[in-house]
Amino acid sequence: MSEKQASLSPHYLVTGGQPLHGEVTLSGAKNAVTKMVIASLLTSDTCTLRNIPILGDLELTVKLCQEFGSQVELDREKHTLSIKTTDIKDYHVSTTVGGLNRICVMTIGPLLHRCGEAVIPMPGGDRIGPRPINFHIQGLQQMGAHIIEKDGYYHCRAPERLHGATISLPFPSVMATENLLITASLAKGVTIIENAANEPEIVDLVKMLQKMGAIIEFKVDRRIVIEGVESLHGASHTLLSDRNEAVSLAIATYLTRGDVYLRHAQQDTLLSFLNTLLKMHLRFEVDDEGIRFIGDSNVSPAISLETDVHPGFMTDWQQPFTVLLTQSEGMSVIHETIYEDRFGYTSALTRMGAHVGLYPKCLGEVPCRFREQQHMHSCVVSGPTPLVATRLDIPDIRAGCSYILAALCAEGTSEVYGIEHIERGYEHLDVKLRSLGAYIEKVS
Repeated sequence: MSEKQASLSPHYLVTGGQPLHGEVTLSGAKNAVTKMVIASLLTSDTCTLRNIPILGDLELTVKLCQEFGSQVELDREKHTLSIKTTDIKDYHVSTTVGGLNRICVMTIGPLLHRCGEAVIPMPGGDRIGPRPINFHIQGLQQMGAHIIEKDGYYHCRAPERLHGATISLPFPSVMATENLLITASLAKGVTIIENAANEPEIVDLVKMLQKMGAIIEFKVDRRIVIEGVESLHGASHTLLSDRNEAVSLAIATYLTRGDVYLRHAQQDTLLSFLNTLLKMHLRFEVDDEGIRFIGDSNVSPAISLETDVHPGFMTDWQQPFTVLLTQSEGMSVIHETIYEDRFGYTSALTRMGAHVGLYPKCLGEVPCRFREQQHMHSCVVSGPTPLVATRLDIPDIRAGCSYILAALCAEGTSEVYGIEHIERGYEHLDVKLRSLGAYIEKVS
């Protein structure tokens, strides 16, 4: 696409320098809703989800399920979704929907349980480095699935009912843990997932599965034990709030020296983020209904930060936090231990005036898979540096949000393109920012 053609595509005009004030209500968790919709495929009964976020990833997942034969009722105003899959009409996932993100790999288990077969395309997703699904495939194979790769598709069969297994994940992958949880719920016998992820969204998925009749227990040392049952039934579930949206809006508040109350922000899902704010002498107030974030004219000190699996500092918080560190006093160090290629967005920050350097060495203490592999997975940020507006092209969801945050505190008006990434992962982020006083205009 030429630059002229790109300039005609939908984009945001963001003028910086306007403090954010007021209150917004957080949406339901993007990283939970799609997995719960997939989990509904385990039963022929109706499942109802409340507090759902209305965003692109959910739309794709709904289309995916409708191709299988699901009946879906979506109430956008009430943020509820009801889904009933009486029969699976087709166990093939089309590239039209399945190739656009990684959710299709989650359908293998439900399709094998209900049809004995599944055919899915090689999954897509954000450009943040290789994200192989070998953890998923190997775990499913241990449970009795026969899977071969052919012509860009995974062809999966289960001649007999899938069975329990002890599966040791090489890394506590969130999506692999969720996939194995969903599949193991109906497998014959006991499944033990060792080195499992235990993010809040996973706990919320387990709550839904338990309401459907699944028997799942969290054990010490990252072990999850699932006792497979013969069948599951329908259930209703209210999603937890989106902690990524909470972090993004909180950082926007500090960058613009504003004062914003986030209704439904949940302290227990944000502990490591809030601890980091305290280290930077940034103010917030927690009550039973949400969290108030309070910016002021003081310049926060630089810090050292490492991403880690939960309960550590979440990798999705790294990009917006890097923007915040451009406005801190001194030299900050960020060590990314989850993805090896998640600092590509910093080139745009450099063009805006930030002082950012990338390094292949592990600049931290958290055990890192990328040691001695020459991946640029450590970042040094020197500040404070004033940022200036520029044209920004969003490569993925979290980087896109960081671009908007940078534009909110930059001098001048930035043009932000690739906003489909934002709308895939955030519900009306531009609308919420405008309600708080931001100068952000969508140009279609």
